[in-house]
Amino acid sequence: MGGWRFLHVVLPPGAMSLAMSDVPSLADAIRTHLSQVASLRNQAQTTGLSGAIEAVKQLQAARFRGSYQDMLADPCRAGAARFFLDELYGSHDFSERDLQFSRIAGAIERLFPTEVGQLAADLAALHALTESLDLTMAAHWQSLQPCNPNTGYLRAWRMTGQPDRRAQQLRSVVHLGDALTGLTRKKSLRMALRMMRGPAEMAGLGKLQRFLEQGFDAFAQLDDPAAFMNAIKQREQSWLDLLNDADEGKAVAQLAHTVCLVEQRA
Repeated sequence: MGGWRFLHVVLPPGAMSLAMSDVPSLADAIRTHLSQVASLRNQAQTTGLSGAIEAVKQLQAARFRGSYQDMLADPCRAGAARFFLDELYGSHDFSERDLQFSRIAGAIERLFPTEVGQLAADLAALHALTESLDLTMAAHWQSLQPCNPNTGYLRAWRMTGQPDRRAQQLRSVVHLGDALTGLTRKKSLRMALRMMRGPAEMAGLGKLQRFLEQGFDAFAQLDDPAAFMNAIKQREQSWLDLLNDADEGKAVAQLAHTVCLVEQRA
């Protein structure tokens, strides 16, 4: 048999660096998404929509709490349900966390495993998508006032439209849950996170560290993570169908009933 033949390819100067630069790093992706979030927040302030956004987020959080009362009352699922409520559907002000993430995006790549960095990038992308939808919805919400909150929410939702982006939002939520489920199976990664508490705090990554540990601990408590995520997907898809297409009276009544469940427990 003849020997191996090697093909020597000579690339033009800068070709390799150009090819590599075409693929954004995780740090670049995090910075890009969080820059979009900051721009959207600034737009909300300059257009006087901050109050309307807060009202929309508060109602969305109440809708989630009402939709998942059974999970929030179940010791095995409460941690994961609260994690979703606080980190993905909550009405909290994430400005400080976002600023920290953006400043130390490069350190995320250096200190954390690739899977963790990708999780942070995916969270930032979901955050940007959510803020964009909420800003558009808040503008419609404000234009409808004074209005019954549940009626105003539904009409603002439908005036916003963009069902494809709503579907993308749900896919992103499910993806994050599935990613956390996969990461919790890696016991060595959980141990590594514990060992990285000190270095993470020193590097300014404390909030990301706590986010990851809370997510790990919450999903580790689940007896059946797949069933939990399937329930999230099915219930949220039912809400998308209701808010997008159902008769207005039926949709408003269901929303009001769900929010009322939370108010009764308060």
